[in-house]
Amino acid sequence: MTLSLYNTLLRTKEVFAPIDRTHVKLYVCGPTVYDYAHIGNARTFSAFDLLARLLKHLYPKVTYARNITDVDDKIIERSNQSGEPIDSVTARTTAQFHADMDDLGLLRPDIEPRATRHIGDMIAMIDALIAKGFAYAAEGHVLFNVPAMADYGQLSRRSQDELIAGARVEVAPYKKSPADFVLWKPAKEGEPGWDSPWGKGRPGWHIECSAMTAAHLGQDRKSVV
Repeated sequence: MTLSLYNTLLRTKEVFAPIDRTHVKLYVCGPTVYDYAHIGNARTFSAFDLLARLLKHLYPKVTYARNITDVDDKIIERSNQSGEPIDSVTARTTAQFHADMDDLGLLRPDIEPRATRHIGDMIAMIDALIAKGFAYAAEGHVLFNVPAMADYGQLSRRSQDELIAGARVEVAPYKKSPADFVLWKPAKEGEPGWDSPWGKGRPGWHIECSAMTAAHLGQDRKSVV
């Protein structure tokens, strides 16, 4: 059986050719656990459940990873609004997410990393991006330097000017470009935070899955869908 998948970059279907036919690796961005899952979440995880099952049928070994984002502005906001401790919010909503996905008959992932257990990996990845000129520190933040990446926006086939015009990111005085986005942010009083070369803070959600994918599936990856 031949499996064809849609290649977003090329805008066409192509035959799936794994890097290693003896071990196929699949990573899916999981939920941010601050509330109940909604139908859009269910659609995403149902689609990748189908793909994971198909891959497991076709190849001798498949590792399906799906993360839990348990540190995020929305989680902190929910805790502040309700008075429920952050650990309690994330534990309760993670359990409910698992129950909901089980009710839908979806497979549990083989690996389910949590963002808070990979802060060191994120700091190391951010440090590497700074060293390569793709990120910079400013006022306790670290931001991705979008203009430094010439092919940024290639998947959407939009220029950087077009992306900036429609951006929903905050335009802050410490940004070199309006399109630059946060990889690390300083923690406010009472918020969760971790020590880093840029001060006590926490990761921006953009870097989390990149670090967890590299930690569990390695650097040799091919994005097709």
